[in-house]
Formats: sequence, structure tokens, C-alpha cells
Amino acid sequence: MTISDAASAGKSTSAGSLPPSLLATLPGHYYTDPTVFALEQERVFESMWFAVARVDDLDTPGKFETVDVGRESVILVRGRDGVLRAFLNVCRHRGAKLCVDTAGEAKRSLQCPYHAWTYGLDGKLVAAPNLTKMPDIDRTEWGLVGVHLREWLGYAWVCLADPPPSFEDTVVGAATARLGSAEMITHWEVDQLSVGRRIGYDVRANWKLIIENFMECYHCATIHPELTEVLPEFADGYAAQYYVGHGADFAPDAQGFTVDGSEGLDRIGSVGEEQDRKYYAITVNPQVFINLVPDHVIFHRMYPVSASRTVVVCDWLYTKDVVASGRDVARSVELFHRVNQQDFDACERCQPSMSSRVYAKGGVLVPSEHHIAAFHEWLTGKLSAGPS
Repeated sequence: MTISDAASAGKSTSAGSLPPSLLATLPGHYYTDPTVFALEQERVFESMWFAVARVDDLDTPGKFETVDVGRESVILVRGRDGVLRAFLNVCRHRGAKLCVDTAGEAKRSLQCPYHAWTYGLDGKLVAAPNLTKMPDIDRTEWGLVGVHLREWLGYAWVCLADPPPSFEDTVVGAATARLGSAEMITHWEVDQLSVGRRIGYDVRANWKLIIENFMECYHCATIHPELTEVLPEFADGYAAQYYVGHGADFAPDAQGFTVDGSEGLDRIGSVGEEQDRKYYAITVNPQVFINLVPDHVIFHRMYPVSASRTVVVCDWLYTKDVVASGRDVARSVELFHRVNQQDFDACERCQPSMSSRVYAKGGVLVPSEHHIAAFHEWLTGKLSAGPS
């Protein structure tokens, strides 16, 4: 049975007996089957734009980071010319992993620890044992294999597909579709902010459970008491993402987006009165969540590791002045840190049940979750489309 056959079988069997208020979800094996996950690596993670690093973390020549994108390891490195580039982390000689550290700083070049093939920070082959005796080797052709890279919102986004999909349509377009205009997100000047706190979470759940959780608020009244105190409309079950352009209003007595509703920090410069005291949320498929409030931005990057494990890196971004001055950001960090913990605990409770006979044909979506069906349709379309 193919992926598309399995999806159709699961949905048609469930949907035929459902009342109009309910929609069928994906079948349970979509969250547990290594074969499905392998297809997702190939046709989703390796074919779309993937946010991999905060650009400020690679601010000087020689700084590098490595990250897994689908089945590939990717190096990001700042060149001596100041340009940030991305390459597959594979030596062209015998295929050894070139950089084994997750981050570091190279002086002038990247050298393979196996046979010492050496590459410039621009990816060109610059040295190798006995290379001068092999004058027929084109040092550019035998340099590192480049990966498409774009910078947006202060993050480096890479794409392994060749050619890559339109960045404007698939990434910027996701923010535009959610906020209602391409200019809206520019008010937060995200590329000019600084990281005030970064927390990594190792979640024992499939990446799709995390996306589905983030997209809806049917669960908010149950597991997010702190969040619904600040955003009381979330207790009604409709997430901010349900409505195009909608920002959830702060509670009348909430002074800021903090764990106790106390006063926040300096409002970001271009955030106007119309965006003040509101919360906006954006999902950029397949692995980015962006949360916008007046004084900070919360940026999640997901790294699917297996069918049942996902690493999530969350950055809290503030104005440079707030971070440089050492002001206390703990109360604003604590609010969404608790939300993250509550969400990830819920996803981990769901993951074992994806293998249950009860969930073999999937579950259901209530009306406030119906927009998740569009995500399911997008995913099954990607998986059934074949290699790009």
C-alpha cells in the first residue's frame, strides 16, 4: 500500500461515519512508521526551506555550525569575505564527515580529519596530500557541494532541493497568509533583535503532533492556565492562527506577556498601537513556529530526529538594548517555557497511542481544529507527489 492509498483508506473509513462537526485525522501509522518518516525526510525536510541557525551566532569569518536536515548533515560557515554559505558536510574524497563538531571556529579552512583534504571557507578545494602531483583536478569542481541559503528574520534558511521552491511563496508567504499582509511582520524587526534566552527541548513525539498542537487551542483551557490568564480568549478554544490577521488580546489586567501578567520590557520600535497588547502566531511548514508580542519574539525551530523523537530549539528575542543591558527577561521567558513544557508533555502522552488499535484509522478534529486538516492535506500531497 502506498502513502496516498494509506491516507485515503484511513480518512475514507473514518469520515464515512462522522457527523458534520468532525473531520478525520491522519491514521496512526503516520506518526510511528519509519517508512513514512523516511519519505518525510526526502520529500519534506530535504525539499523545502529549513531554518537552521541564528545569523548572529555566525557573525565572524570562520565561525561554523553543523545541522542535520533530513538525512544530510549541513555546514554553515562565514567566509573571509563576510558571506555566510552552506555546504553538505561531506568530504569529496572518500565521503568522511568533514566537521564533527556542532559548532566552532575555523582559522582559514576546513580540513577533513581522515585524509586532510582541505577546503577554503568558500568551499573550494585548497590543499590535499600530493595534490600538486594531480594537476588535472579542478579545485572548484572538487570543492564542497553547496546548499541553497537565504537569510530572513535574522535566521539562515537552507534548502537541499535543486531548484529550491520559491522562498517568497513558501516561507514569506506563510507569514503573509497568517498575518494578512507581507509588511505586517516587519513591525517586529526580527532580524535586528538579539537572543535573550535559548532553550532546547528533546521531545519524545513525532514532529506532526507538535505542529498540530501548536496550530490549535482546543487544549488551552485544559493545560495552559498561565497562558489563558494573559490571553483569556484562548480559553474558548480558538487559536490565534484560526483567523487571518487576528491577534489575541491581552487580558485587561495583564500588563505584559509574562508568567504573572506583570509589566514586560521595552516595546519593539516599529510595533504600533494596533499591534500593542496582542499576540500573533505563525506556522511556517515544515518546522518553524513564530510568536509575536509587543516586546519580544519567540522563534521555534524543530529538528525531527526519528518517527518518535523531535528536538525543538526555542529562542526568545528582545531588542538589542534590553539584552545588552542585562535586564531580567525571566518572567517573559518563563511564560512560554511553561507553555512549551505543557505542550510537549501532551505530545509525549499522545505518541504511544499512535500505535494503538484505537488510533489505527486516526482520530477526529472538532470545528476549532478544522484548519489542521489543511496541514494534513499539504503533507499527504507532498508525500504522494514523488521525488522532486
